[in-house]
Amino acid sequence: MTTSQLPAHEQSTGRKTAWSDRLRRFLPEIVVTLLLVLAFVAGSLLSPYFLDEQFLFKQAILYIEIGILALGLTFVIISGNLDLSVASNLAMVACVTAYLHAKLGVSFELCLVIGLLLGALGGALNGYLIAWLRLPSLTVTLATLALYRGVAQILLGDHSIQDMPKWFFGVDRYIIAGTLIPASFVLFLLLAVVFGLVLHKTVLGRYIYAIGTNERAAFYAGVPVKRIKLLIFTLAGLLAGFAALMLNSRLMVARYDHARGWELDAITAVVLGGTSIAGGRGTIYGTVVALLLIGVLRTAMGVANVKVEAQLTVVGALLIIAVILSDLAGRRRRKV
Repeated sequence: MTTSQLPAHEQSTGRKTAWSDRLRRFLPEIVVTLLLVLAFVAGSLLSPYFLDEQFLFKQAILYIEIGILALGLTFVIISGNLDLSVASNLAMVACVTAYLHAKLGVSFELCLVIGLLLGALGGALNGYLIAWLRLPSLTVTLATLALYRGVAQILLGDHSIQDMPKWFFGVDRYIIAGTLIPASFVLFLLLAVVFGLVLHKTVLGRYIYAIGTNERAAFYAGVPVKRIKLLIFTLAGLLAGFAALMLNSRLMVARYDHARGWELDAITAVVLGGTSIAGGRGTIYGTVVALLLIGVLRTAMGVANVKVEAQLTVVGALLIIAVILSDLAGRRRRKV
């Protein structure tokens, strides 16, 4: 018997159950979206200048590189793993590319290619140690966090390099024709769309969810677990390399302490957006909206002269709430 052949009251009950299941499934994304709307309202009440488009886009630019790191981390965390080294990988790529050009005379165009490859190689090293040697991702990436940052510090020490071509300066200052939207913001959104399609519409995405849900079951179902793990860590590293080039272009300076602490900001955006730290659940949409929420909250509190310590407290409280809601939603799904 098809749904249309069921009695009217049973059809109505079925539709209600379906909507209820969808609400439970996407509860974290719904909550973070509502919080983003509330944050915009609160910001507009705190300052009449908050909703100025130019001001908002200038603030958004500050989170582009963190957002790029968060896209790669979404894949990693959904698979049930963690990568604490992405920000250090970013710093290493930023310093190596600047050093090669300024100190060794390598053409800057070639340095850009080397930077992307180096970032991907850093991620691939993580993936190999985790997938083939079966080492815990937390331990491995904690070690490479120190390793990659150490390479950057050995190269530059306490000095900085500013010798970069003028044409490379200010990717964030290019404006989309006829609008106030920075090109870097549009580029981030395009990356988010591409990674969202890969995660939600391809076999690779289904494999990532399967590994995060139950790695052993995924292996026996024919999922190439080792290769998928290597691939997602390599992608995270490649994005870290790309973010490094974006940061060098924005700041026009390379330092070993670039992006210090950004791995925690990126992980916060991913988890706040509804990705389960245990793996098997998450969306790119949730990550992007959570990143916007963090940016809007900090901007709103900034215009209200709220201290940085208090800002961290608010973001931390939101993260705890998000984790609790995600856990409750997961328990209800398992009961159903």
